[in-house]
Amino acid sequence: MEAQHPSAQSSRRRFLQGAAATGALGFPAIVNAKSPNSKLDVAVIGCGGRGGHNMRTVGNTENIVALVDVNDRNLRGAASRFPKAATYHDFRKFYEKPGNYDAVVVSTTEHTHAFAALPALREKKHVYCEKPISRDVYEARLITETARKAGVATQQGTQIHAGGNYRRVVELIQADAIGKVSEVHVWVGRAWGWQSPGDAKKYGDIVNVQDRPKEAQPVPKDLNWDLWIGPAPMRPYHSVYFPGPKWYRWWDFGNGTMSDLGSHWNDLPFWALNLDAPTSIDAGGPDPHPEIAPASMWARYEYAARGDRGPLSLTWYQGVEKPEIWKQGGIPKWGSGVLFVGDGGMLLSDYGKHLLLPEDKFKDYKRPEKTIAESIGHHQEWVRACKTGEPTTCHFDYAGPLTEANHLGNVAFRAGKKLEWDAKNMKFPNAPDAEKFLKRDYRKGWTL
Repeated sequence: MEAQHPSAQSSRRRFLQGAAATGALGFPAIVNAKSPNSKLDVAVIGCGGRGGHNMRTVGNTENIVALVDVNDRNLRGAASRFPKAATYHDFRKFYEKPGNYDAVVVSTTEHTHAFAALPALREKKHVYCEKPISRDVYEARLITETARKAGVATQQGTQIHAGGNYRRVVELIQADAIGKVSEVHVWVGRAWGWQSPGDAKKYGDIVNVQDRPKEAQPVPKDLNWDLWIGPAPMRPYHSVYFPGPKWYRWWDFGNGTMSDLGSHWNDLPFWALNLDAPTSIDAGGPDPHPEIAPASMWARYEYAARGDRGPLSLTWYQGVEKPEIWKQGGIPKWGSGVLFVGDGGMLLSDYGKHLLLPEDKFKDYKRPEKTIAESIGHHQEWVRACKTGEPTTCHFDYAGPLTEANHLGNVAFRAGKKLEWDAKNMKFPNAPDAEKFLKRDYRKGWTL
């Protein structure tokens, strides 16, 4: 790693100390820590798509000892690359055997993330899990608390967090480049989901307007449909769920664009402003569909003051919804972005670039020195953490509250009212009827 400026070393020490204080991650004496020069024995649960990428990246440097996938096609492909690894269709069967492994990479559909990750955490094994780490608020809290007790290395798969652009934005915000931030606006252009026919003119194309299909289609020959359904309510196979990412539009399997892309885009203000649990959440859009997440919606979070940061609001927009300043041409009309509004200016960012606004005001601005070291790579951070105890940047003590907040936006949308949030007790004091959206019932044979 490159030599760091003294201020960066100081910041790094503070980060390590803070992570230790929260119990998010242990240090060199953590459970199952290995020599930095030894290889981890890693089990991979979910070997296709994003899971295949995670598997190959980790497998370039570590030992892949077990492969799990409900799809024989994915499993055959993974086994051809790692022929010495044991293979399973059902991760529950894998966990029945003694834990002769050091770490697990979970890349299943999100409705089984908690089921695939929790057994490893309970065995005090290191876990890398794709975003979001859970399907709902209850599962996110359970994963966060279990990981904290386990004292192992964890990382949520929000790869953009490792990019240099996010680091520079965090440095600017924390250096008060735009003064004290009171508003954040986050928008994404993706519009996958459902809109009612009456809302089509306002909210765009009608996508997935059908209810849950009742007719059955032939199950693909390589797919174990029962295992793919997992803890969700059983239904006949249909191509509206699989293959591809279509499943995440359905409440039984995911939480739509809000919880999916929110893991990436809301990550930036969470990091820069040291956010945690909101005090209230409001949301709107088309009439909620009982089965399918919306294509377009908005959600507004209120956060209390914390440390030297004052109270602020964060508003999320997806699909055709956009901030008013965007609509009026007050900022560049980027398709997706994060806008920080401070008392001394604004900062606009996307994944790869950012602007201080108004540009004339900041044309001679001298940027702060780098205080956040460049990442060695999102997966590599986790591997290093498994071996040395050095914290990752998206450990579950950070990713858990971020995931909860994203899920809460959907809860407010589905409840159709502004919700006051008692984070400690996981209650809505003003709307206890909305608490039914915090968790779900599981199909027989599936328990957490």
